[in-house]
Amino acid sequence: MRYKTLRLDAGYRIDMIVASKAIVEVKAVERLHPVHHAQLLTYLQMTGLTRGLLLNFQVAAMRDGIHRVVLGYESAI
Repeated sequence: MRYKTLRLDAGYRIDMIVASKAIVEVKAVERLHPVHHAQLLTYLQMTGLTRGLLLNFQVAAMRDGIHRVVLGYESAI
């Protein structure tokens, strides 16, 4: 991954970029923590994208595991 002119090889692995417009970050955890949201925000800032989805598959109903993130419109976590 590149950030400006710097090449980053350590630990940054975006799960999916859809149509060069949105990042999808996939989790399977009992509950999402602020660090999960921060991870997605970091990916958005590094790529210059503004939209992302944080999906948690360890929920009873998937609608409860979908969290939409728009860079610049974060609510308090």
